[in-house]
Amino acid sequence: MRAPGDILLIACYEMGHQPLAVAWPLAFLERAGYAPAVLDLSVEPLDADRVRRARVCAISVPMHTALRLGARVAARVRALNPTATLVFYGLYAALNADYLLEHAGASAVLAGEVEDELVSLVRRLESAPEAPGAARATVLVRLPFVTPSRAALPSLKKYAHLDRGDSTDLVAYVEASRGCKHRCRHCPIPPVYDGRFFVVPVDVVLADVRQQVSAGARHVSFGDPDFLNGPGHALAVARALHAEFPDVTFDFTAKIEHLLRHRERLAELAALGCLFVVSAAESLDDRVLRILDKGHASADVVAALRATRAAGITLRPTWVAFTPWTTLEGYRGWLDFIDAQDLVDAVDPVQYGLRLLVPPGSLLLAHEAMQPHLGGLVADAFYYEWTHPDPRMDVLQTAVSTAVAAAADRREDAGLTFQRVRALADETAGMPSRPVVSPAPARRRAPRLTEAWFC
Repeated sequence: MRAPGDILLIACYEMGHQPLAVAWPLAFLERAGYAPAVLDLSVEPLDADRVRRARVCAISVPMHTALRLGARVAARVRALNPTATLVFYGLYAALNADYLLEHAGASAVLAGEVEDELVSLVRRLESAPEAPGAARATVLVRLPFVTPSRAALPSLKKYAHLDRGDSTDLVAYVEASRGCKHRCRHCPIPPVYDGRFFVVPVDVVLADVRQQVSAGARHVSFGDPDFLNGPGHALAVARALHAEFPDVTFDFTAKIEHLLRHRERLAELAALGCLFVVSAAESLDDRVLRILDKGHASADVVAALRATRAAGITLRPTWVAFTPWTTLEGYRGWLDFIDAQDLVDAVDPVQYGLRLLVPPGSLLLAHEAMQPHLGGLVADAFYYEWTHPDPRMDVLQTAVSTAVAAAADRREDAGLTFQRVRALADETAGMPSRPVVSPAPARRRAPRLTEAWFC
């Protein structure tokens, strides 16, 4: 099995970034003496010859979109190479293990800190090809991290760029930690990591940054679920990054509560090169925030905006626009808040239509507030249906999603899309629609990544 290409690692989608969820297993396998082939189907076509040569095909599914694509890819792999051992790995593999093993042709499903387990699986197949070992495994042990292997991946030019308004830069994508110590009920991480997180040594993070800077990156996006889970470690990484690459900027993701708890560190992070922070505000309805167990209230979102702006950092909040508990009045008030707080250019329009995703294994399934609205499992789409008690909200969600998708296809200005969404909300509420006017195209906008965020 040590012939080049005997193992094929397949990425489907990783939010527009060069896939770290392939680069890391690739490095572990190479260290063990293997020479895997790789494919990233978000930027390149499926290579039938590589599939036919592989004895093991491992499909990375760290998110819902990747899983839906990955299930289709698995069918093509099975058609091209029926004898290959098919492995799914990542957060959404664990949540949907039953379906993947029973219906998608998977021989094994791995989640958590999977790299060593993947190497072990390949070794077991060498000695006993018909017995891959445990069909499913969630691994939560500290790994001996190595620098991710990126040479075989597509160029950074094919992925999301940093849009500064008047210029664009290539973006490096790294992780300084994995997992999360929090248990937000709607998040896919707690069912897998159960409140644990693992830091990546600073020297490994910097080595990964270094190879991507050499490839042309001038901005680093930290993909940690929460960069400030370990604030001391985060600062050590940011300081080391700035010391070696003082002209390289970065962004990270952190909870609202962490931004407030560590607000005294924000000015230093800005001085070290932080341009913006992504934070899952999710809602301005305190009841919704309590059900989701977010750890913050609506007033904290305003406080976090003040704190980041005072430090010179842009806050790019993300939202779950439609939940079973979101009222039409609340939705319209949320849009007004985005306008009043000058956040129109800081919110990717796709978020105006995002509907709460409830996958198998979600902590929401057992919550009493979810029960009255919950429908059946759509097994091959990997989510549970739910219905809003106000039928107008389900109609509005469909209308907004359709409008946003069409606007994205024609590359419409985010400010204009926002106005169209607000007009739809006003119409649904039976209120006079405010006029839709073209926003100033030359206005100054906060830096952002060119790939719209979605799950």
